[in-house]
Amino acid sequence: MSAPSRSWESLRHRDFRLLWSAEVISMAGTQLMRTAVAWQIFELTRDPLQLGFLGLSRFVPLLIFGLWGGVLADRGDRRMTLIRSQAILMLLSLALAALTMTGLITPLWIYAITMLSAAVGAVGSPTRQALIPALVPKDLLAGAMTMGSLAFQIGAVAGPALGGLLLARIGVAPLYVFDAITFLIVIGAAIAMHARPVVPPSGQRGIEAIKQGLRFLWITPILLGVMGLDFIATFWGQSNVLMPIFAQEVLGGGPATLGLLLSAPAAGALIGSTIMAVARLPYRPGLGVLGAVAAYGLCIFGFGVSGSLPLSLAFLAASGATDSVSMVMRHTIRTMVTPDELRGRIAAAHSTFAMGGPQLGEFEAGLVASWIGAPASVAIGGVGVVLSTLLIGWKVPGIATFDSRHPNPQEPAVAPTAAD
Repeated sequence: MSAPSRSWESLRHRDFRLLWSAEVISMAGTQLMRTAVAWQIFELTRDPLQLGFLGLSRFVPLLIFGLWGGVLADRGDRRMTLIRSQAILMLLSLALAALTMTGLITPLWIYAITMLSAAVGAVGSPTRQALIPALVPKDLLAGAMTMGSLAFQIGAVAGPALGGLLLARIGVAPLYVFDAITFLIVIGAAIAMHARPVVPPSGQRGIEAIKQGLRFLWITPILLGVMGLDFIATFWGQSNVLMPIFAQEVLGGGPATLGLLLSAPAAGALIGSTIMAVARLPYRPGLGVLGAVAAYGLCIFGFGVSGSLPLSLAFLAASGATDSVSMVMRHTIRTMVTPDELRGRIAAAHSTFAMGGPQLGEFEAGLVASWIGAPASVAIGGVGVVLSTLLIGWKVPGIATFDSRHPNPQEPAVAPTAAD
């Protein structure tokens, strides 16, 4: 089995095109909101540790509710689950806007709403990913996941760049309103879909449903390996929360510089994702993951030791490109080896690793930066990424040897988990 050579062909299917287009806009709004939140915390506290608490406030709900979100995504109408989660997220963004406009905003309010948003997002994210296989034919599934990564990167480029420009002109509150509107667009796209995919009841609920997903992960080392690699690499390499410090204190800029720094990784990621969308995916995606993550670590180290804005932007763009290549190949591996009835739970586990690493890493970066400074914190993190990649590649040799033409070598072992 080989992956489709032209991933963009998945956009020929109406329902997937609706979801994909809405995702581009929603991701831009989410990144715009995160830019506003980071800048607002920095203005209120001027403390790198307080910025680090933003990451912690996103990580804790993800750790607690991440796997439960997958259970909800694997139950009933995934489209309606997506609509409900987006509606709640819209209300939370409007709450941030209202508190800011009335002058009642405090760091505690920001942390509390951030935690609630992370908890709801733990349902929305795996639901979107689990919905995709119902919107495209099976032979375009890997391509659809690649296009999903491209949507993420397009939004991630537009959001911070627009956020940096708008922060200096109209302030923080309107950015929260814009984010709320993007959630409304996703709701509209979901309502307009023709497909009504309903997940058949599996007989597993609550803790037992979570255990079923975890058992599948345990007997599928390629999945566990790439998820663990993603978590550790993003834990060490995360530096976004420190960007206000780099923008103002290291590079001597302001909100516009912050927007450039936050957009540079996404711009590189957009280039990387575009290349992956038009190129034939390799037969050895695991080997590609290892190489891309190691290169990502080197770029993070380069950014940490750079004191020049153009050089910093170049390193950040390269880090985004390598991260996007890794992301596409990770999602391809997961999609190929996961049975449909477990997609929500495995996507939730993947999201817990993929999002938990950076969020916990933001806290680590803020904590270390409060001791030794932001540049040293980031440079040490880059070294940690490279060493972690070498260690995991050695401990889990199946990552390098995974062949997309034979994605389920352990298929017979899956049956007992479904019957548990």
